[in-house]
Amino acid sequence: MAAAPPAPGETQGTLDPRRKTLAAAVAGILQEVGFLAFEKAALGTLTEMLQSLLHEIGRSTRAYSELAYRTEPVGADVVMALVDMGITLEGLQAFRSRPNRVVITAPSQQVDLKQHNVLQVGDKKSHPAHIPDHLPPFPDTHTYCFSHTYKQPVTEYEAIREKAAAQKRDIERALTKFATKTRDTQNLFLTDDKEYLLVSVEPNPKAYLDALMPRDQVFEEEEEHHTKKKRRIATEEGDPGQEKDKMNESQEGELDNPYLRPVKMPRKGKAKK
Repeated sequence: MAAAPPAPGETQGTLDPRRKTLAAAVAGILQEVGFLAFEKAALGTLTEMLQSLLHEIGRSTRAYSELAYRTEPVGADVVMALVDMGITLEGLQAFRSRPNRVVITAPSQQVDLKQHNVLQVGDKKSHPAHIPDHLPPFPDTHTYCFSHTYKQPVTEYEAIREKAAAQKRDIERALTKFATKTRDTQNLFLTDDKEYLLVSVEPNPKAYLDALMPRDQVFEEEEEHHTKKKRRIATEEGDPGQEKDKMNESQEGELDNPYLRPVKMPRKGKAKK
């Protein structure tokens, strides 16, 4: 049993499902009569003839129904249409209850083709009151209204803090990975997992000196005063390291960023009475 051939300008995928079912019915009738094979052109011609016949019966039935001032046809309208076309009603019951008739399966539900989603740029506006609803909707506002091609910068305090925290976390993670690849590492677990590596601490051969020689602001101020005095004496005597000290001082003077300047401890003034 074969389906009807596609009409001119149609493909097999765009064939009308009703015509397809009608072609299956014609093929079943041909099989009941005794045909074992048929050409597609012959099947298409018979299907076209049957479709034209049914169309004419339906047109005449509607005409008789409207003539009697009815909107829905009844069985008498169909009988009058068949008589008007010269078709006899004898043998319809016998043809309906024939023993060797071929049962045609119910047509399956046709799947609609998925439409491609259109890129939505702007917002669609509804029609004003003076425009009827049956007219096409307005296009995207991006097509006829001005819109920025860049994204507005984020100025909210919470968003900026979250972004800064995320950047700081990423920098710390990157530096940690770099340290684990370039220095000796230790693992807390007895596995070769590289996710929980720790950077090993470099041992200090004289770790007791930090405990025996504490440092506070008083000592730092004296050390800074001693360093300045030493530099002044070296300058007067023409120390070869004079140029190096001047270069360091010039570099410190050129630093405009307060976060990169060296720390200067405040001097303790004498309490006024």
